[in-house]
Amino acid sequence: MSNHSPSGPPMAASPLTRAVLEIDEYASGLGWDRPARLFALVDTARLRAQAPSLASQLGAGADQTTTYTPIEQEELPKGKPLDEFLGTIAWPEGVAGCALTVERLMLPPSAEAAVPKGLNEAGLAKWVAAHPDRQEVRMTVAVLRDGAREAAIRLREKDSPNEVLTGPDLVPGLADALAATFES
Repeated sequence: MSNHSPSGPPMAASPLTRAVLEIDEYASGLGWDRPARLFALVDTARLRAQAPSLASQLGAGADQTTTYTPIEQEELPKGKPLDEFLGTIAWPEGVAGCALTVERLMLPPSAEAAVPKGLNEAGLAKWVAAHPDRQEVRMTVAVLRDGAREAAIRLREKDSPNEVLTGPDLVPGLADALAATFES
């Protein structure tokens, strides 16, 4: 990740919210139309103590207020459904949590009543992609081993750090799938 500059994400109340906003800011810097990215969240103090050179390389030594340092994992396999891939992950003990950033098309709740019945997943995706009210969003969802959750949603049309929505229950299905990666 990068060191925070004065124009970085706003200070958030919880350490997990700060980590989610840091990942959102990082993904934003890469631009849109990117594949999903997976991150391990490690305790920053523990990382500095156990791997000072790695902590320094990740910028984890500079900002003493950061509780969790996100470490990007290898690229997700192409062509494998996200839920299947997440089902294959087991984190080592030193990982405090994980986060995923993924782009999706979303419809406003008002459009849900118009969804044609009987569409399969591919048909539904095609219908949503053609809908005039669709919104492109980037969702960043994080969970900790202890069950804490946080998410950030950024709309492509309002691509600004001041327009990012955050909350623990914004993307419950994805949070459940990430939480399952910590169950043995």
